[in-house]
Amino acid sequence: MILERLGVLTDEVSAHFEEALDWAVEQGLKHVEVRVINGKNVITLNDEQATEVRRQVEARGLFISAMASPLFKCALDLSRPTASGDTFGQKEEDVDAHFAKLDRAIQLAKLLGTNRIRVFSFWREAEPLKYKEDIVSCLRRAAEAAQQGGVQLLLENEPSCNGGFAEEVAEIVRGVDSPALRGLWDPGNEAYGGREAFPAGYRFMKDALAHIHLKDAYICADGTARCVPLGSGNVPVIAHLKALLADGYEGLFTIETHYIPEGGSQMTGTRMTLDALRALLSEV
Repeated sequence: MILERLGVLTDEVSAHFEEALDWAVEQGLKHVEVRVINGKNVITLNDEQATEVRRQVEARGLFISAMASPLFKCALDLSRPTASGDTFGQKEEDVDAHFAKLDRAIQLAKLLGTNRIRVFSFWREAEPLKYKEDIVSCLRRAAEAAQQGGVQLLLENEPSCNGGFAEEVAEIVRGVDSPALRGLWDPGNEAYGGREAFPAGYRFMKDALAHIHLKDAYICADGTARCVPLGSGNVPVIAHLKALLADGYEGLFTIETHYIPEGGSQMTGTRMTLDALRALLSEV
């Protein structure tokens, strides 16, 4: 059941889009998420480029499950110190600029043939709870725009953002209270941030999620974290997958390894995770 719903973020396989698509077909995957395409962030594509991306995907019997955008990876207030993280080639901009990008993202999603856009919850404040109402208010505004545009926003747990962990994302989703904003659950991100992904994180997220990223992370003896192939980190993958199936999760799964083995490539790392997943699924 899971393999029938499995896809990959293309730039986790190769910086060359067509190579990544061909690899996905060879591996029997069903869909792709798009984030960076031949060096261009998906949010910067023009209409012609987006149409060509969709053509390339569908010509191979795949479909685009989501735009993995960098929307709302920005500070709520540029005057306050915040955490920051990877913007995948996008410059730092204010909230208004990101709302303008949201309008464009909705247009692009339709050109790409998807109705899902990954978003975030603004760079993490020193005291996120202090600004909870502002965070919820902004994302409610985003959800209203998404609903009018016929798309769904997927809010990912990202330690560098205010919705850094499962409990926080679930609270934001409940606060926004819109079918146009749901959770994107990444248990590997939870583990990378030093939290228990399963059962603790999943317990918060299971009623709020609509999509899943698959990665694993290991906390080293010195407290630092690193991404590793599925099943070799701190996420109890088998138990988690069993719980998802038992709870009736019917959504998609996307591999996002963030792992490159020493002397290897992104493709090698993603293949290692896919092989590990297949082995683990034989036990589910």
